[in-house]
Amino acid sequence: MSVEERFEKIISYFVENQTEAKTELQFQTPFQLLVAVILSAQCTDKRVNLITQNLFSQFFDAESFAKATANQIFELIKSCSYPNNKAKYLVAMSKMLVEKFDGKIPDSLEKLRELPGVGQKTANVILSSLFNKPVMPVDTHVFRVSERLGLTTNSKSPLETEKMLTKYICEKYIAVAHHWLLLHGRYICVSRKPKCEVCGLKKFCRYFNATASNTTE
Repeated sequence: MSVEERFEKIISYFVENQTEAKTELQFQTPFQLLVAVILSAQCTDKRVNLITQNLFSQFFDAESFAKATANQIFELIKSCSYPNNKAKYLVAMSKMLVEKFDGKIPDSLEKLRELPGVGQKTANVILSSLFNKPVMPVDTHVFRVSERLGLTTNSKSPLETEKMLTKYICEKYIAVAHHWLLLHGRYICVSRKPKCEVCGLKKFCRYFNATASNTTE
């Protein structure tokens, strides 16, 4: 199966079976999504949602975060990973949003990456989720699933995976394809023991076919 054929079959499967895929982070405003995505680095969405429920009841927009101290934010997010750094980033990011962007989330990769705590993946999540831009955020789930399915081969970095996926996925599906791959990795193609027995993609999957072949030899 060629790379193009594999992409076509896998994307067609998702289009037919998982059209409404979206982030599981809970938010009410674009700013709150940005905060949640920053908190989600090396932390589960479930944990982030527990944290933000209380956090957003006290600090709810860029202006209120900008007036807070890092210690105040830390006390509310300390159950997530790297709370010291994230608290500092959230305050600094909010101050820059207020001072430079009038409190509004910018809609370009370059401007988003100016914000403290916002890297390539976080910026792409915002561009994809808020602005429906054809970009591909690559987290550990997307990276792993892409390799197992055979959408990428021996990718050395998230950026390399991003370039390969955006090269072959039709532009109108790129934004939602991030959620397809992420959710597939979170619930089906899990890290330690993928649930191949219930996976609708196994007939197209390089990992499954290689495993099945080794088992029958």
